[in-house]
Amino acid sequence: MSGHSKWSTIKHKKALLDAKRGKKFTKLIKEITVSARLAGGDPSGNPRLRLLLDKAKEINMPLENAQRAIKKGTGELPGQAYEAQTYEGYGPHNIALMIDVLTDNKNKAIAELRHAFSRNGGRIADAGAVGWMFQRAGIISGTGKTTEDDLLEHLLDHAVIAISVEGDTFEVVCEPKSLEPIKEILTKQLGLVVEEAELGWYSENKTVLDQTQAEEVLAFLQVLEELDDVQNVYTNME
Repeated sequence: MSGHSKWSTIKHKKALLDAKRGKKFTKLIKEITVSARLAGGDPSGNPRLRLLLDKAKEINMPLENAQRAIKKGTGELPGQAYEAQTYEGYGPHNIALMIDVLTDNKNKAIAELRHAFSRNGGRIADAGAVGWMFQRAGIISGTGKTTEDDLLEHLLDHAVIAISVEGDTFEVVCEPKSLEPIKEILTKQLGLVVEEAELGWYSENKTVLDQTQAEEVLAFLQVLEELDDVQNVYTNME
């Protein structure tokens, strides 16, 4: 049931570095604001917001930052109106990409994306050209001593799509409805450290690259993630 990718490993290894730069805070605040606007500011009735607040705790975001973001989303405080967009594209070596964006200036966001793609041997694709390879899924990654068999045994009752373990890192991909209960099992029953738990895009249609090609793709993905309006980047790279 392997679903692990080099990019997912890189992502959670660089999470602390992102937090130190403040970029992680900024992107998460935008997500909290949009979630509160769409489904309300009460975490008990907004599972997406509850997940984001858990993430805020994990990266040590001050509580007042999250509360202020919620109030901006519900209209209790003035704030910018962010629009969620998902763009599709092809990166170096024809790797398929799904890019989640939150922006208050759609024209600026797409211009920056097009510039990044054109400078790095990629191209933006029409809607649907890449999306058919991906499905919306819960993606949970972290660290701890475990095996694929052990994870599978504990998660048999849940809608698991893929499980992988590489050294002391693991990744579980599941149906969106199973994200929270699986996270609970991983942390409370198995004692694993969950570093990322999010709703994202997952592809079972993997493309295998050699080391040099993979490094070129990873460098491009890093360029994309550095863009202010890019929230997350997903790829079908093995």
